[in-house]
Amino acid sequence: MSQTKPRSSSTPHRQSQGGKDFRKRVQRSKQQGQTPARQTASSPRTGNPAARPGIILKAEREKSLLRRHPWIFSGAIEYIDGKPASGDTVPVRDAAGNFLAWAAYNADSQIAARVWSWREQEVIDQTFFRNRIANALAARRTLGLDRDSNGMRLIHGESDGLPGLIVDRYGDVLVMQLGSAGPEHWRDTLADILQELCAPVCIYERSDSDGRELEGLPKRNGAVRGTLPENVEVVEHGIRFTVDVAEGQKTGYYLDQRDNRALTGTLAQDKDVLNCFCYTGGFSLYALRGGAKLVLSIDSSQEALQLAQRNVELNGLDASRTEWQCADVFDALRKLRDQNRKFDLIVLDPPKFAPTAAFAEKASRAYKDINLLGFKLLRPGGLLFTYSCSGGISDDLFQKIIAGAALDAGVDAQIVRKLHAAADHPVLLSFPEGAYLKGLVLRVA
Repeated sequence: MSQTKPRSSSTPHRQSQGGKDFRKRVQRSKQQGQTPARQTASSPRTGNPAARPGIILKAEREKSLLRRHPWIFSGAIEYIDGKPASGDTVPVRDAAGNFLAWAAYNADSQIAARVWSWREQEVIDQTFFRNRIANALAARRTLGLDRDSNGMRLIHGESDGLPGLIVDRYGDVLVMQLGSAGPEHWRDTLADILQELCAPVCIYERSDSDGRELEGLPKRNGAVRGTLPENVEVVEHGIRFTVDVAEGQKTGYYLDQRDNRALTGTLAQDKDVLNCFCYTGGFSLYALRGGAKLVLSIDSSQEALQLAQRNVELNGLDASRTEWQCADVFDALRKLRDQNRKFDLIVLDPPKFAPTAAFAEKASRAYKDINLLGFKLLRPGGLLFTYSCSGGISDDLFQKIIAGAALDAGVDAQIVRKLHAAADHPVLLSFPEGAYLKGLVLRVA
């Protein structure tokens, strides 16, 4: 799945712009003032400017923190003591003055603070971050997540106790994204710890997401430690992919879909496959290796399609069983429908149509459109793999949208699997927002 620049936040979500027709609708809405480019944080009143910096919440607004949700919205704050700068660690207290958490402060964001620790005796310093990073690495080793791939998400933001920090590994290269003021403040410390514990040849920073603007942070892209190799490659379940670390979507590749790609490969034997928003060909390569008769891959980025074709060659797969279309997926699906093309397996893995709930209504129409077309292109007995990585679309809403699409398409469809991100993208129980990727495998009767 891909699109042209600009790229948006992967902390933890994927980019927020998809087919061109949907992009135009969103852009028109912004121009008409319906969705401001940046949501301005409300300003809590100032407490004692001479006091030690700290956040005091309004009465009854500590409930989410008591449930260990790591975000503190500006509207929950009664006042702020001292003069903390963005990124500073401050104590958070309830209206009675009881300690709740240590958090990274940001005056420029609606999420005014993100929790580092719930322990009052904790010291937020280099040792704290080294322990958190070491724990995240150990968890992935314990689960054996490196057995089938040399690509992995090493740090998954809030779910690993490090809000706003994303670190992906591609072989000997680490890609670091800083999505909020806390990790921005500790940038050099974090890079030093990652270099010490992981010994990569390069740590490359991709802090260039649209989410940085919501945090009042400038975009930044470039090597932090070492030199980026000319060629970066990830091997996943035996399939090799070239990764464009510097310019590719997200951090260069979509690690979260690793297990779902493998599942697609096991079901592709002797099938005509359609892969939409294919980006650099992840699902396409698995389908080819799985014995698909034909794989048609569609994406709006010519550069992504060229890289996908190189990945086919890199793995020695049969290019004669491939078709490639550089096109807006919405338009391409309509043309395939008008041509009465049919497929046995269809993958719909679009970009993030709804980064927040404010976009849910428009995003719902876009999801319904592509899934309605997908159902119409399936042969009886065919499989539809459909995904949403939109934080503003819940699992329940996504299923309702797909059910509506099936009804309008006049088909009966069964859910045969529910899919999520790979295990290197854990979800903290107290932070359900971490479960951004949702997928359904549907069989049409």
